[in-house]
Amino acid sequence: MVELVKTGIAGLDAMFFGGIPAGNQVVVAGGPGAGKTLLSFEYLYSNAKAGRTCVFFALEETPERVLQNAKAAFSNFSDIDDLVKSKKLIIDGEDPTAVLHGGASGDGSSQYEFGKVVSDIESLIISSGAKNIVIDSLSVLDMLVNDPTVYRRSMLALVNNLRRLGVTALLTAEMPTPERSRLRFRTEYFVFDDIIIMYEKGEAEKRMLAMEVIKSRGTKHSFVTTPYEITADGFNVLSAEEMGL
Repeated sequence: MVELVKTGIAGLDAMFFGGIPAGNQVVVAGGPGAGKTLLSFEYLYSNAKAGRTCVFFALEETPERVLQNAKAAFSNFSDIDDLVKSKKLIIDGEDPTAVLHGGASGDGSSQYEFGKVVSDIESLIISSGAKNIVIDSLSVLDMLVNDPTVYRRSMLALVNNLRRLGVTALLTAEMPTPERSRLRFRTEYFVFDDIIIMYEKGEAEKRMLAMEVIKSRGTKHSFVTTPYEITADGFNVLSAEEMGL
């Protein structure tokens, strides 16, 4: 029987029929403002509350900014600071400006910088013993490697290393548009075990946020496109019953 890891978001766990298969590597992709970082944070927050050590590795923003934004969005999560203080929720990362500057010369330093970031992530996972991980975001790593073939190989190596470490990871990725009808899936997404897409749908006056699970390796998943909202109590992902299905 496949062990499942709950995200703590009831509607999303229902889309996976109970949770994400343990040890899977999940790409969470979507347009700007879809809530990718917040969804990933709530996954770690819920698991940290359950007593598991969790790591959020920030590449787009400083750890301080990630924490500030999460506390502002989830104002009813009153114990975030306690979880951070007890090291159940570890928020770390690297300065995105420094990372991109270090790989800007185009003389091979970009691949070195990519490898250094990955090595730092793996070291933090090993030292903390965490099994629930977020990397936010792959888009920064994408900017380090211009060659698409090299980037795909690098992504495959990253995924395989995370599998070897036995973690269940959410890795965010930016998509150029929030509109479902215009989405294009990058081929490297398919090296991941699971793909969650977050986007906008509907007419101009009736736009709403929605998500769907495109792929889940090792278990069945819902094919229903599901609306969601971000509240002070966390993500509210509508169930099939609430949608009248």
